[in-house]
Amino acid sequence: MNLDSVVRAEPELEPRHAEVVRATLPLVAANIDRITAVFYRTMFDAHPRLLRDTFNRGNQAQGSQQRALAASIATFATYLVDPELPHPATMLSRIAHKHASLGVTPEQYRIVHENLFAAIVEVLGADVVNDAVAAAWDRVYWMMADTLMDQEKGLYAEAGVDSGDVFRDVRVVARDDDPSGVAVFTVESADPAARLPGFIPGQYVSVGVRLPDGARQLRQYSLVGRPCDGALSFAVKRVEAAAGCPAGEVSSWLHEQLRPGDPLQITLPFGDVVLDTAAATPLVLISAGIGVTPTIGVLDYLAAHDPGRRTLVVHADRASRTHPLRDRLLGLTARLVQAEVEIWYEEPTPGARHGRADLSVLNVPEDADVYVCGPSGFLGEMQRQLRALGIPDARVHIEQFTPGDAGAPERVAR
Repeated sequence: MNLDSVVRAEPELEPRHAEVVRATLPLVAANIDRITAVFYRTMFDAHPRLLRDTFNRGNQAQGSQQRALAASIATFATYLVDPELPHPATMLSRIAHKHASLGVTPEQYRIVHENLFAAIVEVLGADVVNDAVAAAWDRVYWMMADTLMDQEKGLYAEAGVDSGDVFRDVRVVARDDDPSGVAVFTVESADPAARLPGFIPGQYVSVGVRLPDGARQLRQYSLVGRPCDGALSFAVKRVEAAAGCPAGEVSSWLHEQLRPGDPLQITLPFGDVVLDTAAATPLVLISAGIGVTPTIGVLDYLAAHDPGRRTLVVHADRASRTHPLRDRLLGLTARLVQAEVEIWYEEPTPGARHGRADLSVLNVPEDADVYVCGPSGFLGEMQRQLRALGIPDARVHIEQFTPGDAGAPERVAR
């Protein structure tokens, strides 16, 4: 999906609605967390299967999905009343790809609309949400929803499937357990006549797991390896309980239960932070923690198809023992002709730099395409350092692995 087409296709908010949205945006923004909390509560009360079978229960319990929705609405509405701001095309593309990976259909937007506007009235009051206010915010919602539905329609068409028809039954053919606590599962189609498709390095699949309480929970995991022979491989880090957060119920189930020969359900590949395989520019691949998995997917591709492309790999972690797929990263990089690897560990380790990643000590090509994957704090710091080096934002591609304050629900590894 070309982001330029998103910008060109989007209509403008009518002046009468823009005036109302501009006047009420501070009030809505001040109450957006309450609105989204009420929205999810009422929607799940009316449609409990959405929480059981589509939405991430862990994110709902922690409030991260609510914050992501709130931020996306506020960002979109703010842009509509101030078009001089950067267009939220990237945010919308991330959401569309995530929705496609969940099999979202237009009917679900109507469910969201009904419950979201009921929540707005409940929180702000019917005296505040008069006809003019309701009409203006209704227009904002459907402008955002129509943009997303158009993008999702295009993604389904590119995949050659009907709307929402993205789930495939597969069989596990291999499992590789890494010392860091990451398991790589390789799957093939359960139907020999319907082979799994290929993918672009950087994409992911949603994995559906039926848990002991009967809920079907979905999580997104990066694809690694190179597309071949109708098989797909994805990496799963087991999420342990920490800092008041429970252990990841899906990652725990996969690690404890899934073995070669077992059936599973995954989706077709999606994701918009992908390698431009036609480009010849230098690559800089920056990651922290489990954010290394898209880097592995890119390196697998380069080793097989473009080993001469100049590549700088940067990774930050606590220690070598916690570095996911470390041996695989080093082995793939060794197969490239023009590749450098720079690793930072917080624990002193022979052969690695000590402390936190510092791009200023590296030779980062000014014309490089840069991919940064990891947790939000790391992403912010890397963006700051890249700007200090003079790397244009347009050349920097960011992937966050949890629902983010930028508004796009990203990969979830629980």
